[in-house]
Amino acid sequence: MTDTVKAKKPSKRGRFRVSKRTLREWFYGYAFLLPWLVGVFVLLIYPLYRSFYFARSNVIFPPTGMILNPVGWDNFVNIFITDTVFIHGLVSFALQTVLQAPIIVSFALIIAILLNGRIRAKGLFRAVFFLPVIIATGPVMNELIAEGVATVPAVNTAAIAGALSFLPPMIVTPIIDLFTQLIMVLWNSGVQILIFLAALQKLSPEQYEAAKIDGGSAWECFWKITIPAIMPMIFLNAIYTVVWLANSDHNPIINMIVGRMFAGVMAAGGMPGGYGHASAMAWVYSVVILLILGLCWLLFRERKDKHVQEVKRLAKSNMPQRREIVKKVNFINPENGGDGNA
Repeated sequence: MTDTVKAKKPSKRGRFRVSKRTLREWFYGYAFLLPWLVGVFVLLIYPLYRSFYFARSNVIFPPTGMILNPVGWDNFVNIFITDTVFIHGLVSFALQTVLQAPIIVSFALIIAILLNGRIRAKGLFRAVFFLPVIIATGPVMNELIAEGVATVPAVNTAAIAGALSFLPPMIVTPIIDLFTQLIMVLWNSGVQILIFLAALQKLSPEQYEAAKIDGGSAWECFWKITIPAIMPMIFLNAIYTVVWLANSDHNPIINMIVGRMFAGVMAAGGMPGGYGHASAMAWVYSVVILLILGLCWLLFRERKDKHVQEVKRLAKSNMPQRREIVKKVNFINPENGGDGNA
């Protein structure tokens, strides 16, 4: 008999030992992350906690300070029962966002494809389409809107309203606003154009040449090569557009929430107000925006290749049969592990 030497098992102390170099890298990594972590806690997590606490309280500001009287979920209930103005405006804004976001993303993709072609003065046209992102913010945008530059006065809103008279008013209103504010919608596509342009410049021209040799048309190349290749950028632009519209300075819902917050217990028109009610409105608005972002994720998320899934499924289904074949081969050929005896 030959003596077998048993391998020594690694001790628990040595198994979890970390080198000094690894500890130093961890320290540097967390040191660089520390400002971001502090910012997230101070500027995001703690304000969210306070806002949710305000939403479940009746906030009063006497001369001595702030008093919070817990009211449970009454502020959220009042939003859906008594505050009809906010619900109507929220539904209209959600529909308007759902209509505007695809138009902005589609317009940005078309302009990016045109700017990616062989045209003269590319830099000039890129600057022209990105210029509204620089000037159409803050006081400049307020002055442009006051002068009526952001609207299309030639649109016959009465004709559009008459054609859509079979729909509820809360659906007709965002559609009319979409036509009247078309210039404003197109002004919000500068960043999306740059993102699409960067993605298109990364595509290999050899793919299009191979597709054209095989008889593919420009339309087929667009749907079979361009769209699948830039799908992550489409998803990114959709998320960016929704977030941009949701946090715009000219967002009517945000202006309504700010007005209710400083209006006291009762706002104009007998609607409820105050910090507590405004915080509840902000949370309901955030949930609606998250639902729209979830819809974007469902539409543009990365899907697994069906052919790869089919191959894996067939491989799993054929595993027992392959095992039987291997057993027979080993039984017939003793060199493979079998003894050749029945």
